[in-house]
Amino acid sequence: MVSQRGVAVARPVARLIDELAKLPGIGPKTASRLAFYLLRTSRDDAVGLAEAILEVKEKVTLCTVCFNTTEQNPCAICADPGRDSRICVVEEPLDVVAIERTGEYRGKYHVLHGAISPVEGIGPEKLKIQELIERTQSERPEEIIVFTNLDLPGEATATYLHRLLTPSGVRVTRPASGLPVGGDLEYADEMTLGRAMAGRRVL
Repeated sequence: MVSQRGVAVARPVARLIDELAKLPGIGPKTASRLAFYLLRTSRDDAVGLAEAILEVKEKVTLCTVCFNTTEQNPCAICADPGRDSRICVVEEPLDVVAIERTGEYRGKYHVLHGAISPVEGIGPEKLKIQELIERTQSERPEEIIVFTNLDLPGEATATYLHRLLTPSGVRVTRPASGLPVGGDLEYADEMTLGRAMAGRRVL
């Protein structure tokens, strides 16, 4: 038995709570509730969850073209001949899911895996920015849509990309207003994202 905030719990349960608490947005209380829920659930459900986590780690990789998560390389979007030459730059793979749900965009993507944030020690060299520059040179897209979040890191990243990409002659655009300032794209509804995409402006 080990102590969790003064309460004695079995060591396996304490370990599970500690591991769950490492997940983003999961505090100690939520981690405890999840752990005890899993303790009550059936063995088949618990094994199914464990196998799903292992399958994600073993079978999902990053597309070597756009850096979105995928089971195949290149990913289905990059391999789709029906996609046009535009490249939509986003921070995370979840943003691709959010934009695809709108049905308003038929171009390709480039996932940066973060945004420039000196406070958090994230500089351009830690993102997939050099790879974007190389794609721009090789693919010659008709437009690059910088769809980073409308918070300080997202705006800093958009400004940095605009400065890097403009000399190449490519048209660089930004989503229209309507998205909540400071909000993440993954939480915006399809209509808001679709309008922002349709009304994008040149940087």
